[in-house]
Amino acid sequence: MKIWEHFKTITEHKIMVMKGCFSVGLYRQGLLHDLSKYMPSEFIVGARYYQGTQSPNNAERIDRGYSSAWLHHKGRNKHHYEYWMDYSSRRGAGIIPAKMPLRYVVEMFMDRVAASKIYNRGSYTDDLPLKYYRSGNAAKYMHNDTRRLLERLLVMLSQKGERYTVRYIRKKIIPQIRVEERHKQQ
Repeated sequence: MKIWEHFKTITEHKIMVMKGCFSVGLYRQGLLHDLSKYMPSEFIVGARYYQGTQSPNNAERIDRGYSSAWLHHKGRNKHHYEYWMDYSSRRGAGIIPAKMPLRYVVEMFMDRVAASKIYNRGSYTDDLPLKYYRSGNAAKYMHNDTRRLLERLLVMLSQKGERYTVRYIRKKIIPQIRVEERHKQQ
């Protein structure tokens, strides 16, 4: 088990996401991001399957056929699109993606950037989060509005860089979050 290495990696990731969230004004989310990774059900598995180049959940998945740590994690962290799956109110439609509140889409973006930086250490470039996203099939499991916003941010990061994208989020998306939350309170 690689307890210390896993602890350092998840803590470095958490701090990186926290800084990203703070940079756009999402202070509470920055502080609370990924706290479940320190719970025994996630931490012990992470230390056991730690490799340093990718999520330990992938190694657990290969070994066991599923990842118990991931199942625990995604059910407690609203910045994962998988958290936002629900049964449709339309009869026979089955399980569908729900639209994520904007604040969690922004946190998901920060999470993806931080993970790319951690797992690509010295070779990180601003196009890596987009390449990783496109190499998977997450888009087909996201609500269309959520997918469009995440893709817009990842493309913007790839083309214009992190400073520009963070400024865009602060000026264009954070005000929308405030409006979204006001409507929710009414």
